[in-house]
Amino acid sequence: MVNAVALFATEGFGAANLPYGSFSLDGGNTFRLGVRLGDKVIDLGALAATVPGLSQKAQAAVSFHNLDLLLAEGATTWRPVREWIVATVTSDEHADAVTAAAHDIESATFQLAFSPADYVDYYASEHHATNLGKMFRPNEAALKPNWKHLPVGYHGRSSTLVVSGTNITRPKGLRPRGEDAPSFGPSERLDIECELGFVVGGSAPTGEVSVQRAAEEHIFGVFLFNDWSARDIQNYEYVPLGPYLGKSFASTVGTWIVPWDALKDARIAPSERTEPLADYLDDSEAAGGPYGLDITLGVTVNGETVSHPPYGLMYYTAPQMVAHMTVNGATLSPGDTFGSGTVSGFDKNQRGSFIELSWGGKEPLQLADGTEMTFLQDGQVIGLTGTAKGAHDETIDFGDCIGTITPAT
Repeated sequence: MVNAVALFATEGFGAANLPYGSFSLDGGNTFRLGVRLGDKVIDLGALAATVPGLSQKAQAAVSFHNLDLLLAEGATTWRPVREWIVATVTSDEHADAVTAAAHDIESATFQLAFSPADYVDYYASEHHATNLGKMFRPNEAALKPNWKHLPVGYHGRSSTLVVSGTNITRPKGLRPRGEDAPSFGPSERLDIECELGFVVGGSAPTGEVSVQRAAEEHIFGVFLFNDWSARDIQNYEYVPLGPYLGKSFASTVGTWIVPWDALKDARIAPSERTEPLADYLDDSEAAGGPYGLDITLGVTVNGETVSHPPYGLMYYTAPQMVAHMTVNGATLSPGDTFGSGTVSGFDKNQRGSFIELSWGGKEPLQLADGTEMTFLQDGQVIGLTGTAKGAHDETIDFGDCIGTITPAT
């Protein structure tokens, strides 16, 4: 019998990828940890019970209902687990065992693949930050003086991170009305932020995780991430302490968590740094090369692609973000999550938010059916896509990250 990769692999979901997800076959009553191969999700607990090669700790971790135990064990466990998975699905000897543990994705229900701990969102795209600066501060420099010296970010709300497919209820709040008093009601400028998200594992109880250690020991996986934003609510509240209700109502996490180690072939140099970085952020001599990632993202409206944000143009990398969040002594815990910030490029069709695509609502976006839109409308299905180069010239597909807008309550 041929191996499971030959049997099940599809474009984007072959042996180079094998992303993790938490799935249920009984409508959401019980969940299992799995990896995706083609259009199948493979039950890792069932596989570990029949295929030898894992330590006792590793077998317990993959038999859990999500990634939490694997994240807690750290890189010294999750790397051998990935090696075991790759070896198993590419082995003719274990094809029957993989087939027995494989289930159709269409028959499964999914939850968040991990339990989010702390959550931080960054603002690491120079093009996005410049576009918003031009809109909001037309008489000032688009970038604030600190922007090229540190990754700007804010501490968000982890309890409202939701899995792909969860409906997004239009949030309510105070909306500015020029010189008049603000009005309370549903957001009139609901938006997306097309991002990548990252989840870390292992612990750093005293903080100060270096760029190198972040990459080698702590960043576990990467996923599509839509940090929904109510621009009108955010605009009224964010000075002087930053985003709050305009951001905390929902952020969508992609179904599949692509292992950090699967993206080695996608690594590229980040955008040129035009200001010197502090030593703790310096990644110029990183072992194995720089930590930029050549990932092409997509934004869809009811299935129509309206933008292709290029992650490869980001100014700051994920390991730098970990180094920054811990340099003051802040701890790092399994399940800590952070977003890259909106990804945008040079061109209009590379913008990762509708505030940019419509230039603050002044230049409506025309869809293929001739309709125009500025911000999100009730009933629209908004999706993110992502692909990268994987090992052996395979494509890595990040799967789905979808939310449908429902009316305010």
